[in-house]
Amino acid sequence: MANISAALVKQLREMTDSPMMECKKALVEAEGDLDSAIDILRRNGLAAAAKKAGRDTNEGAIGAYVSDDLKIGSLVEVACETDFVASNPRFTGFTTRLAEIVASEQPEDIDALLGCPYEGETVQDALTELIHVIGENMKISRLVLRRADAGALSSYVHMGGKIAVLVEFAFEHPSTSAAEPYLVFAHDVAMQVAAAAPTAAVREDVPADVIDHEISIYKAQAAQSGKPEAIQEKMATGRLEKYFKSFVLNEQEFIKDPGITIDAYAANVSEQVGDKISIVGFDRLERGGSEA
Repeated sequence: MANISAALVKQLREMTDSPMMECKKALVEAEGDLDSAIDILRRNGLAAAAKKAGRDTNEGAIGAYVSDDLKIGSLVEVACETDFVASNPRFTGFTTRLAEIVASEQPEDIDALLGCPYEGETVQDALTELIHVIGENMKISRLVLRRADAGALSSYVHMGGKIAVLVEFAFEHPSTSAAEPYLVFAHDVAMQVAAAAPTAAVREDVPADVIDHEISIYKAQAAQSGKPEAIQEKMATGRLEKYFKSFVLNEQEFIKDPGITIDAYAANVSEQVGDKISIVGFDRLERGGSEA
């Protein structure tokens, strides 16, 4: 066994920011060769990763993936320290690859994802290596998995991964998923979800507590008008209808053609392809925000 001096361990620690004991282990394994010890630390994902792990991760990107048969889709958010790294092709490519792994391996949560295989190693190994190579702390912060049992999925990534969307559509005929009018419609709707940030696909999906909260505000506003109670009720109901038109996807105006709603757009495309197309639901992740 090579004689590993404290000075050599200290030197390796300063070069790699790795824990002292790991530096000593690497030097013992490398028989005192500094370059080999650095390679050992890198292979173990330790060099520089420990120090970076404590840094704040306020930036990042979201990767999206839909399987070739359009039946399984996923979103994965990976956080990093700076916007510069968030737009790095290696980093964004990693988020997209993770989304593909989520769709294929279908992990239940982030911990399960970290143990999934990734090009001969685990996702955890690959993440640690990326931290070392790029030089910033990173973490997987959210993931979404969606399956379309009676239709297809469409995805859209906006602003280089700042927003990513999955939309689930239902229809009867398998051939509809390859029809050009449907494909354009599915892409447009995914863009709509990204841009307009609806809270639900149809009004029936708006949580009851949200509706109760909104109606209480509208009733309070109406009460200030001094009008009779029956009129106040109508005023509150009218404002709730405006809420639905603003935040329910099917009832929103289509951003590319405000003369029609998304529901009307779906009806037009359904007629073109000879199949009834409906929007089942969607997932929308915005960097640093909450899942919609």
